[in-house]
Amino acid sequence: MDAVEIQPVTGPFDAVVQLPGSKSYTNRALLVAALAEGESTITDALASDDTHYMLEALRSLGVTIEERDAHTYVVTGAGGPFPADAAELYIGNAGTAARFLTAAVTLGRGAFTVDGSEAMRKRPIDPLIDGLRQLGVDIGSRFDNGCPPVDVRADGLAGGRATMRGDISSQYFSALLMAAPYATADVEVAVDGDLVSAPYVTMTLSTMAEFGVRAERDGNRTFHVPAPQRYRGRTYAVEPDASAASYFFCAAAVTGSRVVVPRLGKRSAQGDLGLLEVLARMGCAVDVGADAIEVRGPSQLRAVDADFSQMGDVATSLMAIAPFADGPTTVRGVAQTHYEESDRPVAAATELRRMGIEVEDDWDSVTIHPGQPRPADIETYEDHRIAMSFAVTGLRAPGIRITNPGTTAKTFPEYFEVLAEVTGAEVVRS
Repeated sequence: MDAVEIQPVTGPFDAVVQLPGSKSYTNRALLVAALAEGESTITDALASDDTHYMLEALRSLGVTIEERDAHTYVVTGAGGPFPADAAELYIGNAGTAARFLTAAVTLGRGAFTVDGSEAMRKRPIDPLIDGLRQLGVDIGSRFDNGCPPVDVRADGLAGGRATMRGDISSQYFSALLMAAPYATADVEVAVDGDLVSAPYVTMTLSTMAEFGVRAERDGNRTFHVPAPQRYRGRTYAVEPDASAASYFFCAAAVTGSRVVVPRLGKRSAQGDLGLLEVLARMGCAVDVGADAIEVRGPSQLRAVDADFSQMGDVATSLMAIAPFADGPTTVRGVAQTHYEESDRPVAAATELRRMGIEVEDDWDSVTIHPGQPRPADIETYEDHRIAMSFAVTGLRAPGIRITNPGTTAKTFPEYFEVLAEVTGAEVVRS
């Protein structure tokens, strides 16, 4: 399959959407369960390329993981550092796996390499390398370019204080924090500058707490993990993925429809739910309950100026529906998303222009002017979020074809089938 064409919906739809588990929570839970004492059962987990790479890497490190079904994993924890004393870990283009595993393998003793696809070899990991060096780790980027492959000559994590720049990715901080309980001494991690996507660090700390480890924070400036501590095995249910939900919230917004996502609500720490406040400003009726979220789209979307620095993964979700607003819409705080699976602000602006939409962009913002998108073949840049976002555009604009649709397997393999079922739109494969 080389492309899918999204046929516009013929009228509003009313749907309840059962979404896959959060990628971010799944990979966090797998890692801490692998380090934990005892057995953990992880339910409602995401089954995708990114989680597959994490599973296979953990197995390569000597962790026993049983798959009860596609979404349930039983992990026999190592009770500390991984059993393996050498491993070459291939993690595709899975950013969470790359960053989390790089920190975690430092807890053991031996030689480890973390490598990935050509796209991953262009994604920066230098701030994490620098932070680990400050904690006494012998680590380096093989090609001295601050990107994978990363070579680790591990001899345990000494602990201490590390300072890392916060403007590229919060995953560096999550990686250090999850490894920190197994350090010889306490670990303090300080942020140099502003911390982008800080809600993901909150998700990390909440996952650590669920598995029995306490950590302290001073806002988004410093984080402190007393050591030594140990994760304890448990049963852990993964909540639905808020990033995946964004496409269906936006689908409702742009078609005047109603969408309900169960098992996601007020208790969630996922920062991407901040998109709901933006959609409310655009005229959507939004109801966030204890166990479900409902979005109803308006007859006409209002233009907004919104900051996405704490929810970068859903910036393209909004960009894709912005042409249907009643004026220019500005998406700010997107500088960190230049370093994702693609250069997302540039990619999104390019594809909007391909559809004949007027766009103004700089390093940290994209402004999209209203207009009717014309038929176009959308280049996805091997980026799942570009593919999923612009499929939503096709619900209102005829002739939108998404090339390389298989890229959605990274986080949502069944995306196009679910989109068709929920919206009633025809998805034509070619």
